[in-house]
This record gives sequence, structure tokens and C-alpha cells, in this order.
Amino acid sequence: MVTSIFPLQVSNACVEKSGTQIIGPIDLELSSKGCTVVIGPNGSGKTSLLRLMHGLEKASQGFVKWNVPRTHAYAFQSFVFQTPVIMRRSVRENIAYPLILRGVKKQLAMAEADRWLENVGLQNSGEKNAHVLSGGERQKLAVARALTTNPKILFLDEPTTNLDGASTKEIERLVQKAQEDGTRIVMATHDFGQARRLGTEVLFMHHGRIHEMADADTFFRAPKTSEAKAFLAGEIVL
Repeated sequence: MVTSIFPLQVSNACVEKSGTQIIGPIDLELSSKGCTVVIGPNGSGKTSLLRLMHGLEKASQGFVKWNVPRTHAYAFQSFVFQTPVIMRRSVRENIAYPLILRGVKKQLAMAEADRWLENVGLQNSGEKNAHVLSGGERQKLAVARALTTNPKILFLDEPTTNLDGASTKEIERLVQKAQEDGTRIVMATHDFGQARRLGTEVLFMHHGRIHEMADADTFFRAPKTSEAKAFLAGEIVL
């Protein structure tokens, strides 16, 4: 019987850089279902929180714990950065790369890459150097690459920043489909409309801490804190 990697438990966790506390203390538990949307003012710690949960940042105190050993949990996670990481390879090879790293035979990995190229509308760009793609195409590549391994959890750090409406809609379609297929989503966004469309729960960050957390409908209808109310109203939150 396969043991689930969930829940993810974050307890009294802080992240420090150069002696300055960036976020924390953080207490949080994530189950295996849903889409948690992380919002908050610039500099509130959204990206650092995602990186902490994923393991790209180490806790200076407290802990981040999965239901399985950390090395096992890492194999079932993917992360999409705001500025996608593009390797000096073809689009097709970029998408296949995570599978090849996991020991999938190259022929099978390339076949799966072809399936994803079709899925994200890049079927005519597979042999192109990935660096010639537009911003929206690069982000679609990054999401496709993240999903090729069928991750149990996908972290996305503002994946549609600076994209046009058509590209944003396509990225949201991929994220929604992944959630429907059973992938746990944790996504930072500055777009309230996107948060409403995709989120099942909202986590509001302020000054490096989780200031408020609620299901999405409740949060947008009746935020509890004055800071969250002001933020939703478009005011500058200090």
C-alpha cells in the first residue's frame, strides 16, 4: 500500500537571510485536496512561504514535515517559478527532462513530451530552441514540464505575471485540470480574479506571517481582519 505524502505540517517555522527574519513563525497544515491561493502585499513573504514548503528554503527554527521521509516527498512535487527556468534544449527536450531524470527511457519520455506539447498547444514548436518562445509559451512549457511527472503537489509562484489574457486563461486551464486530476495546488498570485476562479482556500500573508486563512468564498465575502479588508479594497497595507 502506497503511503500518502500528506498531510504537510509546518510548525513554528521561520526563514532567515543574513540574520534577518523573512517569514515566520508559520503554522500550517495542508491536506491532499484543493487549491490554496496565497495572496498579500509585495514583500509579505508569499514566495518565501512556497519555497519553504517545497524545500528550497530551510527553516531556521521549527520544522516542515511530510507524512513520508522528505526525500520521498520531493519526488512527488513540482515548482513553477514566476520567471520560468528554461534549459538550453529544444522545447520537447525541456518537457521530457524530468522524466528522463527519474529513469524513464528516452523514447517513452519523448512520447509523453509530445502528448504534453499537444495539450498546451505547442505541438508545432517541439523542435525549436526553448529560448525563442514568447513569455506565455515559456510559462506553458514550464507548467507542462512540471506536470509530466504527475506530481502530488504543484507549487506555482505568480505564474501569470505579465502574461496576456489568452496566455493567462490557458495557464489557468492547466492548473484547474491538474487539480481535478488530483494534484494539490499551492499558488501565489496578485490577481484577485484568479484567486476567486481557482482557489478553494485563501491564505493571506502580511509581514511574513499568515495573517488570515479561510475557504475562498468566506474570505472574499467577509474577511476577518482590517488588513485583509483593506488589501481587497485596493488600499496600501502597511
